[in-house]
Amino acid sequence: MYIGRCFYLSALKLLYEILTSLSKTRKSYAGEKSMPYPYVPSGGIIQQAVDQFKKALPSKVDSATLKKLGVAPSNEGYVINTLKFLGLVDTDNSRTDAGVALFSTHGDAFAPALEAVVREKYDALFELRGDESWGLDRDALISFFRQTDKTSATVGARQALTFVALASMSGKRDAATKAAPVQNSKPRIALKQKSSTLPKSKSNSPTEAENSVLQKNVSSGDVALTVRIEINLPANGSQATYDNIFKSIRENLLKQDV
Repeated sequence: MYIGRCFYLSALKLLYEILTSLSKTRKSYAGEKSMPYPYVPSGGIIQQAVDQFKKALPSKVDSATLKKLGVAPSNEGYVINTLKFLGLVDTDNSRTDAGVALFSTHGDAFAPALEAVVREKYDALFELRGDESWGLDRDALISFFRQTDKTSATVGARQALTFVALASMSGKRDAATKAAPVQNSKPRIALKQKSSTLPKSKSNSPTEAENSVLQKNVSSGDVALTVRIEINLPANGSQATYDNIFKSIRENLLKQDV
């Protein structure tokens, strides 16, 4: 009876230890896989951080450190989450051996080293798409990240942008194309050189078209300016009225010394 009871207690203890161990393993595994894919507002932010850490990786990479370095102002959290996802910083924001090894890689060897890290951490994407993952278009990447993490369109787009930035730094993809410059919708005004000259004589007869147009060319060097003046002649004006109008124009607008 006593032996049986001892055996029963030992069995319960062993079972408890097994279940505890499994629980810890499950939590650890879930903790590694539950972290969503990281995202940054722009690829330049992660590029700036990588360039800085290639010079020296601080032992502690937290918001205070990034602020002192002037890296990713107001976006420190995005950078830290990306580094954690890549396994370069641990949950306590301390640098990892993998982080030290990566950022200690010099010159042309850095891109292949980063490629290996990205391929490992984005293993689900590469398992699904293979090596074509590096060159997937924006919509395909957004679709993958949104379906995987159940994120919004904005977050999915930023997750895709982050992957593209990492792929570019890994030497597996061309840098993101710059936004096309905004075209000016205002019409252009071109100055055209006019070769026409004013007629030497003008008729002052009131029977001319009611709307008359005068042109005067002012030239200086290779640039010519044409001035067009529209005059509405009164239909019931007298000959004296027309004479005075053209006389005033001749004296004030058609002087050759202008």
